[in-house]
This record gives sequence, C-alpha cells and structure tokens, in this order.
Amino acid sequence: MLTYHTWLSKVNPSFKFLIIAVLFIALLTVHNLNTMIWITGLFFILYLVFNGFNIKLSSWMLLLALILAVLSSTTMIFFGQGTHILFKWHFLVISKESLARGCHIGLRTFLFSILSLIFVSTTKPVLFFYSLMQQLKLPPKFAYGFLAAFRILPMMYEEFHIIRAAMKVRGIEKNKGPKGQYHKIKRYAITLLAQSIRRAQRTAVAMEAKRFSLAKNRTYYYKTGVSSYDLIFLLTMSMIVMLAFVLSSTLPLTPFTNVIE
Repeated sequence: MLTYHTWLSKVNPSFKFLIIAVLFIALLTVHNLNTMIWITGLFFILYLVFNGFNIKLSSWMLLLALILAVLSSTTMIFFGQGTHILFKWHFLVISKESLARGCHIGLRTFLFSILSLIFVSTTKPVLFFYSLMQQLKLPPKFAYGFLAAFRILPMMYEEFHIIRAAMKVRGIEKNKGPKGQYHKIKRYAITLLAQSIRRAQRTAVAMEAKRFSLAKNRTYYYKTGVSSYDLIFLLTMSMIVMLAFVLSSTLPLTPFTNVIE
C-alpha cells in the first residue's frame, strides 16, 4: 500500500510507535478548543506533505477519518448540556457549550486518526515487527505469529472471491431476501473459517519446526536501529505541539479555553 518513501519512512518504527502513543495519552488532557484546532491543523499538514499513500488512497482515508469525527461529535452536539441554547426542537437541544464540546471531541477523533495514518502510511509492517523484536524485545513467537497472520489476510481475500465465483457458476447466489442472505453469509463464513483453521494449523507446525519460537541467539534478516531521523522526528513532533500551544494563546480562534467548564 505504500507508494512514496519520505523521511518519516526512515524513522525507527518502534520509536515512531512510542512517540505517537505518548501523544495519544498526552492529548487526552487537552481541553482547550483553540489548542485542539491548531494542533489538528498542523498534524494534518504534516500528513498531507509526508504521507506514503497515493492521492486516491490518502483521500479515502481522510474521508473515513472525517466521517468518523463527525459521527463522534454529533452525539455531544445534539444531546449535550448547556445554558446558552442555540437551537431546540423536541429532544434535540444545541447549546454553545455542547457545540464546543462536540467540536472538541470531533477534532480529537480526527487528530487521532491523522496520527494513526501518519504511522500507517510511513511504516512497513515487516520492519515494524522486526523493530519490536530487536528494540522492544518482543518475543519472536508473538512477532512472527502476527506477521504470519498479516500474510494470511490477502489469501483470505482471494479465497473469498474464488468462493463467490464458484457459487455464481453453480447458481447458488440467486437466492434473495433475508433468508437467502442468511444462508449466503453462513456458506461464506463456514468455508472461510474451515480454510483458515487448516492454514493456521499448517503454519503453526511449520513455524515450530523451523524454530521460530527460539528467543535466544536469533539472527535477523532485517536489522533495525536508531538513526538521526529518530531525533528529527522527535524534534518535529515536539515543535508541532509547542507551536500549537503558542498559537492557541496568541491567536485564539474561539473563546472556549476549557470545554469541561
């Protein structure tokens, strides 16, 4: 899925994962709407400039993130509490306070999606698991197990198309209505589950025979380490956060400095 390789692709995957995880936890404590607006905008620019997806895939991912953000904000906007009522219709009540809190939740959801996309669009899964084993000392049996499961996903997708084509040839796909859809899902689920169980058993036996569970004295085909790009990444993320706090105090876009109050 990765089309372009930017400098973010050269950052150690484990280090990148830890920094983004720390940002997730730290941003949960931010209740200033201005800070959330600025920090979301700055990380959004970083993603647009340095993501590794092509334009079409990147646009679809952003659209899904935007839809998720809107859905997460509507509940608080329409049903939140507040004293300054802006709109009221039956059980739908929109106040200034609920609007600010809803926008804050939506921005936070969109920001978390952007941070996740920054990691996903600039990280190869194989290198990520190798980095987990080498830098974070994840047991190889778990890391290689995740890698094997990751490789099986395209096979399941291909099997799904084969099963669907076989059912169309035999005329089984012609059943309509709720009952027909139920039997259709049942046929797909049972077939795919049976194939996955057999494949998982063969994979487990093969991995055990080749000593993938060995934790000591193991050599690796891919070597990952720390480089100057890790320091650049840390400085970039820190500067974005600090710049967002400075801009929120010098150039506030809303009067809401604490949506909790």
